[in-house]
Amino acid sequence: MRPQRFLRHLDQVIVPRLAGGFVRIARGRLRLRLLTAAALVGVTGVLLAVVWTAHRGTTATPESTLGETVQVGVVQGQSVPLYARQARSELAGLLKRPSATPVETYALVSLKAYLAPERLTPVLGGVSVVEVYARVPLAKTQTASVRIPAFKIPEDVVAGMKQVAVRKDADAADFQGLAGKLTTADAEEERLRDTYLGGSAVAEAEAEAYRTGCTCVYAAVVRATPAALDQIASRPEVRAVDPAPEVRRLDRAVFLPPLPEQVGQLDPSASATPAASPSASPSATPGAEPSAEPSEGPGDEPSSSPPASPHASPVAETSPAEDGTVPASPAHAPSAAASDAGQG
Repeated sequence: MRPQRFLRHLDQVIVPRLAGGFVRIARGRLRLRLLTAAALVGVTGVLLAVVWTAHRGTTATPESTLGETVQVGVVQGQSVPLYARQARSELAGLLKRPSATPVETYALVSLKAYLAPERLTPVLGGVSVVEVYARVPLAKTQTASVRIPAFKIPEDVVAGMKQVAVRKDADAADFQGLAGKLTTADAEEERLRDTYLGGSAVAEAEAEAYRTGCTCVYAAVVRATPAALDQIASRPEVRAVDPAPEVRRLDRAVFLPPLPEQVGQLDPSASATPAASPSASPSATPGAEPSAEPSEGPGDEPSSSPPASPHASPVAETSPAEDGTVPASPAHAPSAAASDAGQG
């Protein structure tokens, strides 16, 4: 019974019955004692109800109070060099804040070049790593970015890449199966068959790269004090460290790291879908853990994408080219054939 209904029931039912009983025994010798006891019971019950209601009000967190999704990183139309300067300025501001006890914050670390898992240790050492972003940089072909939870570097990255390789192998087989079902010899089916076969080739190339621990990692989400983040930012492999003290829950944060080849302004005409939150719901407290499953990361959708992978992942997107646009893909190498359709 809710507190409001309980109090209404107490006022409309219990109190009148008690009053009637007190009237009947009013002439008795126990009148004063009974009235005193009844008053104490009533007051105690009301106090308990009020305390219980207040306790529920402080412990229950309505969904509407959790806040909106926070984006961290480069948005379409933004200059990447300007973004890097703004990140440095924000980090400098955090360093100037007086604090007796340094407070850790989430931050997006963007790299200048793709790195292999074993090269991450000297770059990200000294901070808590949450996840990394990786992409197979195939020539003349746009490939999907993947988000890999990684608390131990490089072991978790290598293990996550192997999981992605298994999924890419399955994608390649599915594309081959789809191509085999096309038997008509008209031009439209020939083009579609080429698209499926191209998708299979891209997925196979990605699977092989991830299986061997490729030089594919280009960003990471970490948690550290401003001083530790400043040390990370000073390392030669790092392009930018974007602190995000506003991020309280990882499942309400979207991280959009720039690719190493993106050096200018991102094309605002390209469609971009931010990465979704990890499937597991991290708590609002610091150090929340994301999903343990590697997932496709954010990026830009190519203008003419091939059919979606049968192994759909809700976070699958492709990545933009160096200038923020999507390059034209050859007929037998569709730009995002290996991507999963959907931010998993």
